[in-house]
Amino acid sequence: MMLNELKQNLEHHLSDVLLDCDCEHDEVTIHIPADAILTVCRKLHDTLGFEQLIDLCGVDYSQYGGSAWETKAASENGFSRAVDGAGNMEPVSEGYRFAVVYHLLSIQHNLRLRIKVRLDADQPIIDSVTSIWNCANWFEREAFDLFGILFDGHDDLRRILTDYGFIGHPFRKDFPLIGNVEMRYDADKKRVIYQPVSIVERTLVPRVIRDDNRYTSSKR
Repeated sequence: MMLNELKQNLEHHLSDVLLDCDCEHDEVTIHIPADAILTVCRKLHDTLGFEQLIDLCGVDYSQYGGSAWETKAASENGFSRAVDGAGNMEPVSEGYRFAVVYHLLSIQHNLRLRIKVRLDADQPIIDSVTSIWNCANWFEREAFDLFGILFDGHDDLRRILTDYGFIGHPFRKDFPLIGNVEMRYDADKKRVIYQPVSIVERTLVPRVIRDDNRYTSSKR
């Protein structure tokens, strides 16, 4: 009943900007446009009692719904579906590729709320909410570092996990899993150097251990 009341309150207070509102898995999720994030978050904080930001993260939907890994049968060649890429969707180069997801908590009402905002593929930018929740500072820096999402109004938007001078954004779906460069200590130069990655990209084949009579020892 509390979730239904929350859903009704959200639909009433945010009727002018609300794109969608659903209730699944004991949590309410609202979808709003990017240009309304500050207005909505301020109203949620001041009026509806969501005083705490639990988490903020980025999402890359470029290969969302791809069927390359869908199967109902075992493969004899390990991860062969990942090798041929059959059924994979093409990366999204336009439209709403990215999203920012906010998780809020209302301590006084014991309620949680999720906000989803879709962002443009070419210029993923959204207003910073650090003026409402100070803890968004590190979360927004993380989303910028890993996804390249820009937060307008952030006082110190710089990388937080990758190294200085790092090129690219590791959590984007088009970023190679093995990376582009690696670092090591050079004993001759007495310093850390960067070089092209030397890891050979390969597909792992899972080891299957069968516990039946075919593989038991014949010695007693």
